[in-house]
Amino acid sequence: MDHSLKIFILSGEASGDTYGAALMQALIQKVPSISFIGAGGSKMQIAFLSKQIESSKLENQEASNTNFHPQTTDPHHPIKQFENWIEESAVVGLWDVLKKYSYFRAKFSQFLLQLQEEKPEAIILIDYPGFNLRLAQAIRRQKLPIKIFYYISPQVWAWNKNRIPKMARLLDLMICIFPFEKELYESSGLPTTFAGHPLVETIMASQKETPPLLRENDLLGLFPGSREREVRHLFPIMLQAFRELTQVDSKIRCEAAAATPYLAAMMQSMVREAGVLISITIGKAPELMQRATFGLVCSGTATLEAACYALPYALVYKVAWLTYVVGKQLIRVPFLGIINILAGHLIVREFIQREATPRALAEEALRYLTDPQACEQVSKQLTEVTSTLHGQGAYHKAAATIISAL
Repeated sequence: MDHSLKIFILSGEASGDTYGAALMQALIQKVPSISFIGAGGSKMQIAFLSKQIESSKLENQEASNTNFHPQTTDPHHPIKQFENWIEESAVVGLWDVLKKYSYFRAKFSQFLLQLQEEKPEAIILIDYPGFNLRLAQAIRRQKLPIKIFYYISPQVWAWNKNRIPKMARLLDLMICIFPFEKELYESSGLPTTFAGHPLVETIMASQKETPPLLRENDLLGLFPGSREREVRHLFPIMLQAFRELTQVDSKIRCEAAAATPYLAAMMQSMVREAGVLISITIGKAPELMQRATFGLVCSGTATLEAACYALPYALVYKVAWLTYVVGKQLIRVPFLGIINILAGHLIVREFIQREATPRALAEEALRYLTDPQACEQVSKQLTEVTSTLHGQGAYHKAAATIISAL
């Protein structure tokens, strides 16, 4: 492999940041001389900087042998080449995108210029289809000699299958995490690899190394999402649902998982306003998913994570009405939650928009909090679904596929 191999890697969401960082580490293990540019979140930036530190050590050793001392005032200094933009880029729905249109337009131009100047051998796009597919189209339109790889397929099978042939013309490789996606893309002529779902693999591996925590009776877990808008929309409803539950059964306790200290502070304020007693932890959703009897979970990656821990839960989601109306016209699958989609039938109830009321959530939670047999039945179904997503070393398989395609 060429020692000068350079990869542009781009993610715009928190889950993609996790996947991207691990993929970067896997690529480094296979090609130690590889270099990265691009944008993501803090995890991808740490992976980038760790690689730069190792490279700098080697360069400094060589420089000391020749009495050469590199200057860090270079405008192309490594820290400038990988941006943490997740706080701004992780938006939900059409309305949020429209409000930040000028920001995204500027970033689009910035990344395209960076690709033109840096001339990487390939770009790895991670999920985030609204932005990433447009960038892929711009790369092709400008005829840049860059291979385009997509990791974590956008769920076009849910909202617009007609885009798949277009994606086949734009992309050189698709690496998917759901088994049914492979045939879907390959039928349009797009080389596709099923690598396994990295989140499922990570959880399963950790469960083998560390005994799972014991479930606690009468414990409700709240998981209101990793974005500020999600928390603002959902957490007050979840708190009111808990209040109604305590009026029925005073033994019921509640804990909530916050994704960041900022969101935790926001949630604490909401708890005080609601006048309920709830413990909030930061970055400990996996622990709460193992301990809780039942969960109220924001739609997204957290629902799959809850399923991996066999936690009975209800999916909850509310977005701006413009986003909801447009999305309802586009969605081509009967469910929003990936577990229900994979199963082909309803396993976990979905409470969306007007259906996401405190009373409805309280009634659903009470049904499971008071019925161990119902919990056991749903837990078994969740385990059956997630067992289909196992691969063999998802990140390393993805990395090997990318390297072999270069």
